[in-house]
Amino acid sequence: MKTHSILTVGSLAFDSIQTPAGKVDSVLGGSGNYFSIAASHYAPVEVVGVVGEDFPKDHLEWLSSRKIGVSGVKIAAGKTFHWVGSYDRNLNEAQTLSTSLNVFEHFDPHLSQRHREIPYVFLANIDPVLQQNVLDQIQTPRLVACDSMNFWITGKPTELRKTLARVDLLSINEGEAYLLSGHKNVMLAAMEIQKMGPSTVIIKRGEYGANLLTPSGFFIAPAYPTARVVDPTGAGDSFAGAVMGYLAEQGAHRDLAHSDPKQWERLLRRAVLAGSVMASFTVEDFSFRRLMNLKVSDLVERQAALMRMMSLE
Repeated sequence: MKTHSILTVGSLAFDSIQTPAGKVDSVLGGSGNYFSIAASHYAPVEVVGVVGEDFPKDHLEWLSSRKIGVSGVKIAAGKTFHWVGSYDRNLNEAQTLSTSLNVFEHFDPHLSQRHREIPYVFLANIDPVLQQNVLDQIQTPRLVACDSMNFWITGKPTELRKTLARVDLLSINEGEAYLLSGHKNVMLAAMEIQKMGPSTVIIKRGEYGANLLTPSGFFIAPAYPTARVVDPTGAGDSFAGAVMGYLAEQGAHRDLAHSDPKQWERLLRRAVLAGSVMASFTVEDFSFRRLMNLKVSDLVERQAALMRMMSLE
């Protein structure tokens, strides 16, 4: 079975975060980082983004060592995007204290010919106008997924709808799903979003797992129970990375929904479970430190444990 590459377009950033477990200042973060590192456990990744002159070159070298291509990361004059946030004891929602876009403010992704030909595409949480710009450049995608957030849902609803009409899979959290759909019920929210374009909708619910709606049905995936949550930042991005990584590794594509719906449903369910497991590692430390030290045996062991928890035997 041939493993296909994934293209992701998103942020590489610095985060300053305070949680009940502690505080860190200017650690590495960004959706492009979390997604790529998680997905690279399953498939090769190419990341497109922009960083400032203050971004550590050794991190880009480390990404390259992990089957993560960084030729699409532009180093621009200025400072790297910096997000400052905090979590109270309800670790499911972050409070943004400040955002400094810096060089990310003028981010305008232009894909190389090699990037245009990559069959699996994940549009991280960026301006929906930029998401459409990327899709205009992609040539023959087999599967397109995206993420979004409250800022774009309320600030650019028309442009976001245009993006959603062109993607196969949307992965967003519960609050975003309610805001986007106008429903306060997970099932109704997913069904309403499905009408906007994406045939597959994943609603992430933090410690309560994730809900998956496909053309064939509804699936509830549990979260892996983690005794110590240090930092939830990036858990959703790493969840999406594992989902797309697994699908690319398996060669799953949008046409399966019609040609072999049972297989498509089976692969999506397994992908969501892989996402739950990956996210459970992310939250165990600040930044993506835990993901950087993750071994294949760690993933296999925790995936097996989650399957045992789901068994009725």
